[in-house]
Amino acid sequence: MTIDMSQFLETFYEESFEGLEIMETELLALDVGEADSETINTIFRAAHSIKGGSGTFGLNAVADFTHVMETLLDEMRDGKRQVTEEAVNLLLTTVDVLREMLTALRENTELDSERIKVTHDQLEELLDSSSSSSTVQETDNSSKDVPAGAQSWHISFHPHVNLFKTGNDPVRILRELETLGELEVKMDSSALPEFNNLDPEESFLGWELELKGEATREAIDEVFAWVEDECDLTIMAAEAEAEVIHAEAEPEPEPEERSQTEGRSTASTQSRKPKAAAESTSIRVGIDKVDSVINLVGELVITQSMLSTLGESFDMSKVNSLIQGMEQLELNTRQLQEQVMRMRMMPINFAFQRFPRLVHDMSQKMGKNIELKMTGEQTELDKTVMEKIGDPLVHLVRNSLDHGIESPEKRKEAGKPETATLRLNAYHQGGNIVIEVIDDGAGLNEEKIFAKAVEQGLVPADIQLEPARIHELILLPGFSTADEVTDVSGRGVGMDVVVRNIRSLGGSLEVWSKPGHGSKFTIRLPLTLAILDGQTVSVGEEDYIIPLISIIESIQLTSDMLNIVVGKGETFKLRNEHLPIIRLHNVFGGSPNTTDLIEGLLVVVESDGRKIGLFVDELKGQQQVVIKSLEVNYKRIEGISGATILGDGSVALIVDIPGLISLSNQVTATGRLKKSA
Repeated sequence: MTIDMSQFLETFYEESFEGLEIMETELLALDVGEADSETINTIFRAAHSIKGGSGTFGLNAVADFTHVMETLLDEMRDGKRQVTEEAVNLLLTTVDVLREMLTALRENTELDSERIKVTHDQLEELLDSSSSSSTVQETDNSSKDVPAGAQSWHISFHPHVNLFKTGNDPVRILRELETLGELEVKMDSSALPEFNNLDPEESFLGWELELKGEATREAIDEVFAWVEDECDLTIMAAEAEAEVIHAEAEPEPEPEERSQTEGRSTASTQSRKPKAAAESTSIRVGIDKVDSVINLVGELVITQSMLSTLGESFDMSKVNSLIQGMEQLELNTRQLQEQVMRMRMMPINFAFQRFPRLVHDMSQKMGKNIELKMTGEQTELDKTVMEKIGDPLVHLVRNSLDHGIESPEKRKEAGKPETATLRLNAYHQGGNIVIEVIDDGAGLNEEKIFAKAVEQGLVPADIQLEPARIHELILLPGFSTADEVTDVSGRGVGMDVVVRNIRSLGGSLEVWSKPGHGSKFTIRLPLTLAILDGQTVSVGEEDYIIPLISIIESIQLTSDMLNIVVGKGETFKLRNEHLPIIRLHNVFGGSPNTTDLIEGLLVVVESDGRKIGLFVDELKGQQQVVIKSLEVNYKRIEGISGATILGDGSVALIVDIPGLISLSNQVTATGRLKKSA
């Protein structure tokens, strides 16, 4: 399969120039001798992105030049090199040269080979001058060689704040290290915020680890393979570390040297404080979309002027003109809303473009023949959704490649083609985008999944589950059926975080599988996170918004439909299903017009294949609402995903259906949610 990469080249240039601006700004803010490690990390990441992108597009001159710069920055962030004024000035010159190179390549003009060579030689000279005198250089973090006689390792592991959101869990990584030898763990909680500011989905802890035994560097690297870009990590043999300490301790440092050493220590400590990765605050918009908005604004101004003129000398003879003006205003506003939302839309191939290389590399590594087929690449969705769906997609693709697709030998024995097929498909359905990850592999082994779930204490052994429920077990935290840990999967991390991230976008994940025929993971997402199609319901004097995508139907209950299950709360029978009832006034407070289930209404909602009934007083109209973040403006509330301002100026809360469904097992016999301690 071939992909025309030229369509992404302009995007690469724009992102590279943005990266160079970031590098220049951070370099100018860099403190000589006592530089903040996070600042150096920011510069390094920008250089690393330019290097990786230039290699992808065949811009080898840029990739080779950036590699030397990256090496210098890598030594700085690992503490092997002090930040000197000479180094900062040279790096600033390097940024200028890179900008000139990218500009020349973009405009198809000749590169300044002499200037490039001079700067490249200066970088090499700076690297060589320190390597001959630096003792710490001998403990290069990237080295795979184990010093003779080394029987233990010192590991400094400080996850970045967003580690959980990328599908990883430090606890399971520590458990995996325990299998390699005797592990001593010291926790660093210095970055832990006060309880009121604590976000349970962010990582604030770090660890200093001593691993004793026969573990090799390769085995340790394999444990951290999935998180190496999501943490500050140092691995060194204990004997080598001892030699470094001894070598530094022999000559008593002068006061000035001691001050510099303490400065490096301070910078190292600061680097352990997690910082959230900065999200992109800009978006590239085609001029045609901007022109459309400008034209619509012009129409809106004309309509406003017409209504203003009517208002100056209004009488009843002008009622028809007023009605026409209001209709025109409504039309202009709706068209303007649609065009503004289009400005945020991007084709999903920006998320898909990473997978051809991923499939190619992993299939070679695992000895499998896999063909990737992608459809619907031009399907558009909101930029914010695009940015946040990338990591969940990577995990789903990795799991299909590792767990789902068999080896060529096994496929041949099963009468299948030796070359497996992995499909990525995207399409619009209603007001949502659907993304499918489909493989024609072995499918989910239901017996093995159930046995593992019982073994891990996730479900009782005597329970009877339908195949669809068994498939959902793979989404539980810590679940894995891998017989051995690989650098691809098998650590029991990721799938539960995938589900959580998808739900945070207002979406859902469905699993389908047939033994011997393959599996399909279906992600359903809203096209945008800014506007929602919702159903307004009232409970007493309060209004709530229920997303239309979650609503199945609304019904008026009869007495023969009701039932109370001891210890489980109120339920009702809908056709052949018994579903739990949640009274919204018990969850969020307030005084309803009625507490009699027969007199009120029940809104049946569904998420991830599970249904509940929400008891409300009455249904109001359906409308599109603009979502406002409650967490940003107030605080996070369980069961609420946001808020909106209604036409009369009042505020209505938007109900988080997946959150309520996950809480449905805490409902008491009165329809109330149990209060956690």
